[in-house]
Amino acid sequence: NTIFHRVVPGFVAQGGGFITGYVAKTPGTDLGGAIKLETNVGVSNVKYTIAMARTSVADSATSQFFFNSVDNSATLDYKTAADPGYAAFGRVISGQATVDKINAEPQLYSGAETPATEVLLYWAIQLK
Repeated sequence: NTIFHRVVPGFVAQGGGFITGYVAKTPGTDLGGAIKLETNVGVSNVKYTIAMARTSVADSATSQFFFNSVDNSATLDYKTAADPGYAAFGRVISGQATVDKINAEPQLYSGAETPATEVLLYWAIQLK
C-alpha cells in the first residue's frame, strides 16, 4: 500500500514514502528507525535491482526504496567512504515489464518527477 511518488524516466521509480492520496508515511515506522547503509558488498545498482533511498546522510534510509530502471551502477554504487552510494538489496525477477511501465508513466507536468496517475504497489513477495 505505497505509491511510486517519484518516477524519473530512464533512472528510477521510487516508493515507500507515501500512501494513496500522496499522504506521507511517518519515516522509520516500518523499520523502527533508520538503517545502516550497506554498500560495497558486491550488489550493484544495475537495471531491475531494488535499492534503499536515503538523504545525503549515509545511515538515513527508512522505508523508501527505488527500482533502478536502467544500469545506474556508475552513479549510484559505492565509490569511496565520502561517496558511499546507495544500497541495492534485491532484484526484480518477475514483473520487469511492470517496472518499465511505471518508468514510462506520463509526468504530472513537464520536468516533474511525479507521475500524473497514482501508481500503487499493493503486494510484493520475497523469493529468497
